[in-house]
Amino acid sequence: MSRPRKYPDELIQRGVRLALESGRPISHVARDLGMHPETLRKRVRQAEADSGLRPDLPTSEEREEIKQLRKENFELRRANEILKAASVFFATELDADRPR
Repeated sequence: MSRPRKYPDELIQRGVRLALESGRPISHVARDLGMHPETLRKRVRQAEADSGLRPDLPTSEEREEIKQLRKENFELRRANEILKAASVFFATELDADRPR
């Protein structure tokens, strides 16, 4: 179970908007709102990536797609290992019945 969020989403959105529109340093905006500067910095960077201002960072949609693909990749690898183990098992079972 994930831990509860420390700051409400409305406060973070307000901080992001203030940091982007005012041009003030993120640390000053965060201090004014009573939040940790790194929390606001991460959200501002993500907002910039989502709006296309930061092409070096993946957007939220791309992050979600990567997350889904990693999950699917894990499941496929797991299924592949199960199938490999099953094929070895059945190969040894069939081999034991064969006369030599």
